[in-house]
Amino acid sequence: MPLSSSHPAPGPGSAPGRGPEGATPGPRPRRRPGAAVRRRSALGLLAAASLVAAGLPDATPLGVGDRLYPHLGNPGYDVRSYDIALTYSGRNDRPLDAVTKITARATARLKRINLDFAHGTVRSVEVDGRPAPHVSRGEDLIVTPHRTVRAGTPVRIVVRHTSDPRPPKGGKDKEVGWLRTKDGLVMANQVDAAHRVFPGNDHPSDKALYTFRVTAPENLTVVANGTRVARYPGAPPRPGKSATRTGPDVRQERAAPAMTTWVYRSAHPMATEVAQVSIGRSAVVRRTGPRGLPLRDVVPAADRKRLEPWLAKTPGQLAWMESKVGHYPFETYGVLLAQAETGFELETQTLSLFEERLFTTGQYPRWYVEAIMVHELAHQWFGDSVTPRTWSDAWLNESHATWYEELYAHEHSKMSMDERTRRAYSVSDRMRAEGGPPGAPKVPAPGNKTGIFRPVMYDGSALVLYALRAKIGHAAFDRLERAWVTRHRDGVAGTADFVALASRISGQDLGGFFRSWLYDAKTPPMPGHPDWKSHHRTPQPPARKPGAKPAGQPAAKPAGKPGDRPGAKPAGQGAGKPGAKPAGQPAGKPAGKPAGKPVGGPGARPRG
Repeated sequence: MPLSSSHPAPGPGSAPGRGPEGATPGPRPRRRPGAAVRRRSALGLLAAASLVAAGLPDATPLGVGDRLYPHLGNPGYDVRSYDIALTYSGRNDRPLDAVTKITARATARLKRINLDFAHGTVRSVEVDGRPAPHVSRGEDLIVTPHRTVRAGTPVRIVVRHTSDPRPPKGGKDKEVGWLRTKDGLVMANQVDAAHRVFPGNDHPSDKALYTFRVTAPENLTVVANGTRVARYPGAPPRPGKSATRTGPDVRQERAAPAMTTWVYRSAHPMATEVAQVSIGRSAVVRRTGPRGLPLRDVVPAADRKRLEPWLAKTPGQLAWMESKVGHYPFETYGVLLAQAETGFELETQTLSLFEERLFTTGQYPRWYVEAIMVHELAHQWFGDSVTPRTWSDAWLNESHATWYEELYAHEHSKMSMDERTRRAYSVSDRMRAEGGPPGAPKVPAPGNKTGIFRPVMYDGSALVLYALRAKIGHAAFDRLERAWVTRHRDGVAGTADFVALASRISGQDLGGFFRSWLYDAKTPPMPGHPDWKSHHRTPQPPARKPGAKPAGQPAAKPAGKPGDRPGAKPAGQGAGKPGAKPAGQPAGKPAGKPAGKPVGGPGARPRG
């Protein structure tokens, strides 16, 4: 993102609004600029734009140095808040008009400010109220403020742009952040698709507060992260258009549908990857959860009645999770059921995203669907409230979500957690060979950035927690879980933080234990279960016809996370999460796990 300037800060004599001696001049009468002044201003902007078009020598993409996604995020500033205005025409195959306002604090002197942004048209950029030249390089929008931003000072950036829900033409990476549903749009930004919706600092280490202002046809419902703070009729003026128009523009506007603007605001900081906006013909079903927590579920309006039995389960699931790890960390919760072929579920903050068909087709047993609901709910503590410092720390999210998914099924449906863990352990060496150890996932292949979400991230990481509980005891493990989500609430934390806290609470030096379980190529012996073996063997593919798939390889894409998680493969096939799309998945969507019986239950089903 920002590029530190090598030039010294201006001295007192050059401070804006002061004379050579630094004295503050008296007020001058304000006057409108004359034609000559306006022409000079226009020529200056044109010259600046020409300079950008010619290419700035130091306008290069940056990143925060994440091992898995080196160019994701940007150094030099900390975003405090986003205010994102979106105007939806009613067609999900057309770009949305958008204005993104970013309030940040510089952590270094910045001559350039890099924002993650791609797959949209940038109309204009302002920095601190002044027009700013900008250029796109790779997936960075590089902005040149009118003066160097000093470390420690606030900076306000306004980008007027489009937000395009259509996949890019000819590109390998089909993830655009937006998912087109039967009746509108939802977001699925994990891992790095948020910057294809709005400009920002698209790395989980930089959390911020959010306000969404979404204008849509009045017959549609809009829901976003947090709580609704306003709803009013009308739409803002279109970018680049005068507020008063005549002729064809007026006739076209009169023919357009009446619009309503919805405003939502988050009360807690949030990572870009778990932002959510839903637009569609939806019903919002409200009820109350534990301790009076307001709940709201967003479902297709026509299916509200038949979905009610599923929606009614959330208060009990919340109460169960609170009994394990403490109070729910946010201001509201609910589930968002989308009429879309996604192939995954996703823990968007305060509003978890699910495919509606998970609840309506009868393809999966009731206990299994409930466990997946708990998986996404657990992420509100592990992943959303406590966010990974780097993407290599994502095992902290998925191990815990999988742990509570399994524990819920164990306690409520008599699905043995020990047996599921034993079966996962039996293929754990293969999981590590395919995806890397839990704490050091393999770098995703080009065009499959969600590829870190392999089985080792789910069942393979949950094995670490199972071993940890066996080593330090149930009581210490339970204290650790509560302390972790309390100490790091609304913050970011990494593997080193978890190791330090576990060592302190247990009174043991757990450095060696975690080094083996998180980073070794082979799975360590399971404490208390010397008879458990992992039966990984290097596959020797048989001779096959040209063009045929290797034996055991899924017909879809490699295990990956099309915005969320893959599901599990059958035991013995190296997968752990329930999750792939069934046969017939639309082309262009990364498949989760291949269909079959997962380690922990039936059917291929991805989870977040």
